[in-house]
Amino acid sequence: MSDKKVAPIKPSEVMVLKEQSFPPEVLEAFNELIAKEFSDGQALVMQEDVVKLIVKKGIGRAKIFRNNWLDVEDVYRKAGWKVYFDSPGYNEDYEAGFKFSK
Repeated sequence: MSDKKVAPIKPSEVMVLKEQSFPPEVLEAFNELIAKEFSDGQALVMQEDVVKLIVKKGIGRAKIFRNNWLDVEDVYRKAGWKVYFDSPGYNEDYEAGFKFSK
């Protein structure tokens, strides 16, 4: 048994740890697509486009979803973006995407 003391995570520490949990390829992919799609103060990044780009950068599709690496909203909000994620509900048929705005 270890003598190391462990304390519960504080709410103020969650964002730092969450941000550090993303592989660089994930945020690079989002950044590239935000820059590419940015127009009139906003960018619409489609979920499938970002997944394909992350896969192209060497991370498997299943690993992306298993680790919740598309849950970037709070990280980008911390960086100053307004972020809205929209996905189809039951009986709806459209592509999921992220809206980033200033």
